Amino acid sequence: MLPKPLMFTIGLIDQITKPVAHIGQQLNVLTADYEAGTMKMATGVAGIAASGFALYEALEPALEIDKALGQAKGVGLTDSALQAVTDTAMDFALQYGKSAVDVIGHAQQMRRVLGETSEGAIASITQSSATLAMVMTTDADTTARYFKNIVGNYGELASAQGYDQFIARIAGMTAFAKTEFGAQMDDIEGMIDGMHSLPATLGVPLEEQFAVLTMLNQQMGQGDAVTQYTNYLENIVAAQDKLGVKLTDSHGQMLPMVDVLNTLKPMLDGLSGDQAWKLLDDAGLGDGSLLIINAIKQLDQLKGRIDGFKNVDGLDPATQAAMDMTVQSERLAQSWFVVRAAFGAALLPAFNDLMGMLADAGQSMIGFTEQYPTLTRWLGYAALGVTGLVMVGGLLNVVMGASAMAMTAWSMGAMVWGGATAGLSATLATLRSVMLAVNIAMYANPIGLIVLGVTAAVAAVGGLIYYWDDLKATMSEWGWVQALSGIFAATWEGVKTVFTSTLDWIIDKLNLIPGVDIDVTRASPALPSVKAVEPVKSTVTPGGITQQIAQANNQKSTHVGAVNVYPQKGDTSYLNFVEMHA
Repeated sequence: MLPKPLMFTIGLIDQITKPVAHIGQQLNVLTADYEAGTMKMATGVAGIAASGFALYEALEPALEIDKALGQAKGVGLTDSALQAVTDTAMDFALQYGKSAVDVIGHAQQMRRVLGETSEGAIASITQSSATLAMVMTTDADTTARYFKNIVGNYGELASAQGYDQFIARIAGMTAFAKTEFGAQMDDIEGMIDGMHSLPATLGVPLEEQFAVLTMLNQQMGQGDAVTQYTNYLENIVAAQDKLGVKLTDSHGQMLPMVDVLNTLKPMLDGLSGDQAWKLLDDAGLGDGSLLIINAIKQLDQLKGRIDGFKNVDGLDPATQAAMDMTVQSERLAQSWFVVRAAFGAALLPAFNDLMGMLADAGQSMIGFTEQYPTLTRWLGYAALGVTGLVMVGGLLNVVMGASAMAMTAWSMGAMVWGGATAGLSATLATLRSVMLAVNIAMYANPIGLIVLGVTAAVAAVGGLIYYWDDLKATMSEWGWVQALSGIFAATWEGVKTVFTSTLDWIIDKLNLIPGVDIDVTRASPALPSVKAVEPVKSTVTPGGITQQIAQANNQKSTHVGAVNVYPQKGDTSYLNFVEMHA
């Protein structure tokens, strides 16, 4: 049977651990309920989000087209014109695999350039602009700016032919310039813009202008090409008198460039480059002289270019080039987009009505908050309170999880530390044996035995303390020991404190006996300092320590026979005190 003091201690611990274990069970239940609620809420939110995402994915093409049509309507396109543009955009996407939304953007930009046009014309113009942008790998803004310059220069011709026919032919000629002569959109646009309205004012046909500019573009940059062609057009009529030739028709208009070159060619035959340049420059042609000299050398090629541009039939070159550039996988992707847009367009009116109702509800809610500010404030407090409770529950869940992880780590550490302290346990067992010898000696009461026992105890403890640094240095090389050394350090400090104080008290008493003189300072060497660590709380399973001891006693028992101690002198409580501390 266990001693009564020990039973009292166990009972006290048991009464404390039972409520603690019950509280732990309640916290576990609370944590589980919170986790279940969190999962349900997350599942609900995920379901709502998935439904919303699916609805948005279904309506996204229709929403994008509806947004583009709204922007086009904002520049003055009527509903019937927008319907024609929408059909054109979807057909273009299905045929060439380009974005229908971008095609609608072309209608918007061309409406700004041309102003009001008929419904059929705007659809055709949109087709031409989108096709040219695809062939020249550019965007709606660039093509709109390009057409703006040409239409501005040849406005009368465009109006006479019809804007849709005129723009279709310009798009075809521009595509021809790329496919036949490698001209890029930036180059053509830059040169057309640099020439301003000069060619149109002097009556230069578009096919001649395109032919000359593409020829010069293959030989020089935009700036030099514009300079040479400008000097030629500005000075050729005035130079005819100095050159003594006729370079204008019966109406006083400048002859076509091929005719001018054929007229000047005999004058320059047999002249060196310097001589030909000086002759033309003296006539006032400036850099236009270089254009004439080089063009005469390429007269047949220039004539072929002019004929090629003259034979362009509307948008055909651009359409053929776009078909050659079409990627079938892009067509497939755009066909899926168009199909979704078509279905979404049927659902869009109902969707827009629903969104409008929700927006109106938002406005009503704002009015409610302004009309009932106190109630709004308390509703806000309630919402904050619920949110706070959710946050507290989440924090509790985090703490419980962290605690479980910490106890798991502690259990693993304790298992490792058990092996490390095996050697130390053997040393402490020896120390207990020495202290038992001291007790026996004190019961026997011979002075010599008492002194011998105390000295042996002091020596044993002193040796352990003296070699503690070496032992600690050796163990510190083990990484897992470093992680657990703080735990043992705290325990060891407590043991030292209790045992150093006890021996000092015993030695002081023994030194009162005549003939006994124990040197305390030499027997108790300086103790090394060990940093203490905070104790780690242990967990107790439900039922308390009493239940565990009872279960252990049911499994095995230990029988100790009678132990008789007959002390001649000494105080029993004192001996118990020493034994407990040993």
